[in-house]
Amino acid sequence: MKKGLLIILFVGLSGLLLSQTTQTIRGKVVDKESQSTIIGANVIVVTEKGALKGAATDIDGNYRIEGVSLGRHKVKFSFTGYKDRLVSVIVNSGKENIINIELEESFTLMNEVEITANDGSRGVKNEMALVSVTSFSVEETEKYAGSRGDPARMASNFAGVQGSDDSRNDIVVRGNSPLGVLWRVEGIDIPNPNHFSIAGSSGGPVGIINNKVMANSDFFTGAFPAEYGNSISGVFDLKLRNGNNEKHEFSGQFGFLGTELMAEGPISKKSRSSYLIAYRYSTLSLFGSFGIGVGTDAIPNYQDLSFKLNFPQKKGGTLSFFGISGMSNIDIMLSDQEKPDPDQLELYGQQDRDQFFATGMGVVGMTYLKPIGDKAYWKTTLSASIENNHALHNIFQRHVDSTTGNYKIDDLYTILNYNFRQTKYSLSTFLNRKIGKQDVIKFGVNTDMIVVSYIDSIFRDQEIPRRWETRWNHDGTSFLIQPYIQWKHKFSETFVMNFGLHNQTFSQTGESSIVEPRLGMKWNVDENQIITAGAGFHSQLQPMYSYFYTTPATVGAPNTLHNDKMKFTESFHSVIGYSNVISKGFFFKSEAYYQHLYNIPVTVAPSSFSMVNQGGGFGRVFPDSLENTGTGRNVGIEITVQKYFSKTFFTMLTGAIYDSKYKGSDGIERNTSYNGNFAANLLLGKELKIGKRGVLSIGSKVSWAGGRRYGLVDTIASAALKEVVYLDDQFNDFQFKDYFRLDLKVNYRINTKKLTHEFGLDIVNILGTKNLLNLTYAPTPDNPTRITENQQLGFFPIFYYRVDF
Repeated sequence: MKKGLLIILFVGLSGLLLSQTTQTIRGKVVDKESQSTIIGANVIVVTEKGALKGAATDIDGNYRIEGVSLGRHKVKFSFTGYKDRLVSVIVNSGKENIINIELEESFTLMNEVEITANDGSRGVKNEMALVSVTSFSVEETEKYAGSRGDPARMASNFAGVQGSDDSRNDIVVRGNSPLGVLWRVEGIDIPNPNHFSIAGSSGGPVGIINNKVMANSDFFTGAFPAEYGNSISGVFDLKLRNGNNEKHEFSGQFGFLGTELMAEGPISKKSRSSYLIAYRYSTLSLFGSFGIGVGTDAIPNYQDLSFKLNFPQKKGGTLSFFGISGMSNIDIMLSDQEKPDPDQLELYGQQDRDQFFATGMGVVGMTYLKPIGDKAYWKTTLSASIENNHALHNIFQRHVDSTTGNYKIDDLYTILNYNFRQTKYSLSTFLNRKIGKQDVIKFGVNTDMIVVSYIDSIFRDQEIPRRWETRWNHDGTSFLIQPYIQWKHKFSETFVMNFGLHNQTFSQTGESSIVEPRLGMKWNVDENQIITAGAGFHSQLQPMYSYFYTTPATVGAPNTLHNDKMKFTESFHSVIGYSNVISKGFFFKSEAYYQHLYNIPVTVAPSSFSMVNQGGGFGRVFPDSLENTGTGRNVGIEITVQKYFSKTFFTMLTGAIYDSKYKGSDGIERNTSYNGNFAANLLLGKELKIGKRGVLSIGSKVSWAGGRRYGLVDTIASAALKEVVYLDDQFNDFQFKDYFRLDLKVNYRINTKKLTHEFGLDIVNILGTKNLLNLTYAPTPDNPTRITENQQLGFFPIFYYRVDF
């Protein structure tokens, strides 16, 4: 209590200081399709009270507007022959606002035709993206309740995207497995950027990418342009921002999910080079020592680091270096439990063993961008990345002492030990060129050299004699090469089409996707209405480790690879959309889609297994002999009704009705494991001014989605393998009750002379709704085949304090 009073007193005294009432907005304006600087562009700041301040860009495309009052404003960018851009910005005393903008050239010579309709993309970074794409900002990852500053959890608010697993940020895009999601940073594909990630997955409990180092980025939900390959579901195309190149600025944050430090500033003011670095360390162990529950008795430890160094070159070129890394480990100790409590299940672990799990990922890269005249630019990125997973499982057998009622350990021995490591060296290079005002051509290639090392052994304690069995023991190198070409043509100011071709070749299997055509279209019917459409063929590798799983034909026989020639999973996407600006700042969007999947790996022996059901949660795949004969289909319709932030208020309603089916090798059509049938989100937000310098923000989110799928349990097989095994009969025919969650976020921001303080509280599942996650194998001494329901997180408060200066 005393500490709380001291914090309140400190903030109150800070507010009494002479407040700095203005800040600087500055940045750079370039041509979107050639990256050449635009000289003389007009930049106007419109304040909440209607006051205007402005500037024009100089010979290097830079602008600077000083004396901007604190608060939320709109900044308008315009230049003759280009389409206007309007962005919203929050001006604080602690940091300058640096807004770098790309303007798109108009089809007409002068601004006689002004298209004002907003298709929901709000300045998508990729100039070839016309359908099923949404741009998101750092502000959005922070203002949405329940998002926890995580891009993946933020994206689950979008129509057609579902993330109804409280323990992880896996996202299901239009009924597809999370395996189909591709993460890309600065133009190159990166390993799973999440702590405690499982090999082959795309999610995890805690994100590694710090949202404070991000620039505006794109998220695709289907029919993406030809430059994106090795994905059949969705794409996160993330950009890292540059640091402040004129003054040093710092941020510090202490919160439930971590303690963070960030610094940025000029390396050389003369050359306008800059640095940006952010570091975070887990603080959950501190709360565990005070007995505060975090959803699990095991305390997760993690740390991550992100940086970007930017060096401007002559004639508008840039050279930058970037890096993202994270390490995590957790020890789940159940053998030291003293008393039985069968209803107290460990959310992240199995109930019959101690588990020691550690992961790590890192990527470092160099990017060079060079404008070529005022019509083209060339961009190349070189990078190296690594991801590692290690696990050790010690299984125990115990009984309850009849005298004390406490557990007694009868046996404790190692049953599993594995170490997976994947190193990748990547090159991404492309040339983007404008041809007149109507055409843009972009062609390039993405190349990956993949070096893997997989070691995994399991102790078969149910067999006679008991023995160790090697499941993975492979070292190797392979290449994935993806050339592409794209062409965007403006038939008129209101009608645009994008044509593209993509190829994908994998040296391990010798397979090539030959040619994958892609097509996108956008038609501005009038000032308010837009029709979009897209179609294309896409392909994806299987999880790398699944190619090298080995099993002996008989006991004592040598292990052999039997899935190392699996083909790509293939997919055909088709989408049609309609959007309408209902009124100023109020927007409606709807998309209908059909996706056909084929060449899906299924077992050779008739069964319900299909790779479309993998990739969620903490499980790996242990495949029998597989063949690419499975199929699937996803069909649905999505809507978004959104009021962008204006007059201190925003709201967004998203909904989707969909159906996701597949066929295994037994030829029976079933629900996929991700077929929830519907999902809906309602988000609300309101800002209230407190005095002259304070702002109170209140936001809420209601999530409602169809429950997770499950089937009939094979209790004998589950006891033998010590995990839930489902029967083929009626697999995924059953569904848990609907998922429902109400989140609330409250934060208070106050500006003092040189500091911006922010206090936040994000309450996840404020009603404590008991949502079900899955069935779990949870044996007890009295019931060695016990299967029970595993609940998701209950009431879960997350707080933070941040200061910018």
